[in-house]
Amino acid sequence: MDVFLVGAPKAGTTWLSNVLDQHPGISLSEPKEPNFVATHKGTFVRDEGEPDWPKYSEFFSGDGVKMDGSVHTFACPIAPGRIKSNFPEARFVLCLREPVARTVSHWNMVRSTSEDKENNRSWGDFEKAWLGDSLRVDSMYGTSMRNWLEHFDLDRFTIIDSSRMRSEPIEVIREIEGFLGIDEWDYDVKMDRHANSASSNRKTTVVGAIVMFGFSLIPRFVKSPIVKFLQRRDWNIYRLPILSTEEGYVPLGDQHYLTCGEELCEELALFGSLTGFDHSNWESQIRSRMGVSSENGSE
Repeated sequence: MDVFLVGAPKAGTTWLSNVLDQHPGISLSEPKEPNFVATHKGTFVRDEGEPDWPKYSEFFSGDGVKMDGSVHTFACPIAPGRIKSNFPEARFVLCLREPVARTVSHWNMVRSTSEDKENNRSWGDFEKAWLGDSLRVDSMYGTSMRNWLEHFDLDRFTIIDSSRMRSEPIEVIREIEGFLGIDEWDYDVKMDRHANSASSNRKTTVVGAIVMFGFSLIPRFVKSPIVKFLQRRDWNIYRLPILSTEEGYVPLGDQHYLTCGEELCEELALFGSLTGFDHSNWESQIRSRMGVSSENGSE
């Protein structure tokens, strides 16, 4: 079975993928986000060239369910058709988060790692960053879902509110096991491990860049056991001061909701109409921070 762990950046997929990777019947892609199937190769890079499909199997080792954890796949308009052509029986674990909070967390992550500057962008101002497609596209839940449902039936998806991973992690995992038809497993679900919070992202130093480049030259069959060993112990060597430095983290505020809240409420309404997903708590939170009523949209 082919499974795609999709959704949006900063919606809990790092934690979820590392937990599911403990199951002997699941083969998680290495790296977790190969960014191979979609044209979206991360936040900024786009490549519409046809993938080298025979090479795709190299991202997986072992038997069982193959799980690709590339989160940008959900926002890619071409990915559904490609997957339908190559993996027609695929299933999808869709992780989503209240979209304004997700967007701000994504923005903070990109700034803290200088990914924007490396791609000749400047995301210092949230309002200006929101105007660009690179940030907003991953929060367009309704638009993206409508595209996917042109190729796959809704029953191919299980939709997870990322807040449930913290409040009821075992229940979430059991739902996914049932959706995938795999046996129950005894997982380590500690929330203080395997997390990828925006406030913990750091800018790579020159030494860190050299180390990363050297590590990229190591053959996959040698590197993969090392990576899995570090991930399962939540050890990130790139957090060492010599390899990375901290950048300013901007807390989520009312101004962020005023900037993009109305548009994202419209997207949530579309997503809900397509899927039946209860987004009322998210919409109420957004409209409350915007200073309007969720019932009539007025003061």
